Amino acid sequence: MSKPAIDPSEVRFFSGSSNPQLAHAIAQKLGIPLEKTHISRFSNDNLYIQLGASVRYRKVFIVQSLSQPVNDHLVELLMMLDIARSAAASEAHVIIPYFSFARSDKKDAPRISITARLVADLLKTAGATHVMTMMLHSPQVHGFFGLPTDPLSTRRVFHEYLQDKDMTDMIIVSPDMGQAKSAARFAQSLHLPVAAGNKERISDSEVRISGLVGNSVRGHKRALVYDDEIATGGSILELSRLLVNEGVEEIQVMCTHGVFTRGGLGRLAAVPEIKEIVTTDTIHIPEENRDPKLTILSVASTFAAAIQHNFSRESIGDLFVYGDK
Repeated sequence: MSKPAIDPSEVRFFSGSSNPQLAHAIAQKLGIPLEKTHISRFSNDNLYIQLGASVRYRKVFIVQSLSQPVNDHLVELLMMLDIARSAAASEAHVIIPYFSFARSDKKDAPRISITARLVADLLKTAGATHVMTMMLHSPQVHGFFGLPTDPLSTRRVFHEYLQDKDMTDMIIVSPDMGQAKSAARFAQSLHLPVAAGNKERISDSEVRISGLVGNSVRGHKRALVYDDEIATGGSILELSRLLVNEGVEEIQVMCTHGVFTRGGLGRLAAVPEIKEIVTTDTIHIPEENRDPKLTILSVASTFAAAIQHNFSRESIGDLFVYGDK
């Protein structure tokens, strides 16, 4: 039995300014229009936002990645939620492909904020009734949300890309123990061995990897480095150095969120052994900032499927980030 189509008259689909390209792709796959959002600034730099279509007693979907400038994009999202709630929207579904604050998930120094929890509280206060996101930096961030939240997985997208690739003599490697479980699930699904780096973070851009744990890398000529996000690329550069010293000749880098700050993409592309860098479009990367080694996969189908499942009151277990599939 086919799933019921989403009635465009029942929903309104909007995008903030962070990633309208992905928002358009999701709306297109759902067969609903992407409504206009009018965003400007007053002379004192305050944001002015107006939703371009009536939301009264409709289900509202707002797509906004918390990418740079992160704080501006967060305030945009909070304002759009407040607008929807004040204009009598029946539901407010927030689609946050990249939840950057997930890295602030614990109090590991005196007098600091657990910002992931704070932002989760702000979204609820602003009027969100449901959140969808993708590959949170750590599983515990899911528990910070006091409203239904679906962290989706990119494993299906990566599987589809890799299914026709030669995986001979390949080992999956996680840069650190924090992502080891996710890498292990990914490796198991591909029937490949897995290893993880023993990483110590010295600063935001400097790390030290003292060795590898898990399966031995020696004897493998090829490695697939699997991570949730890459910013400056420091972890991947340090790990690549270790892998090359262990005899690896070809490295493929794969991550969900290609943040690529401070020239990170260029530094990775400059490593001869790194043959390809694969990421998704959770963060929009302008054409002029891309490298020939960069491959961008779209997650629009995953978000569209999750929205359709929710609309049809069906399970999204097969799209869930911590599921077995």
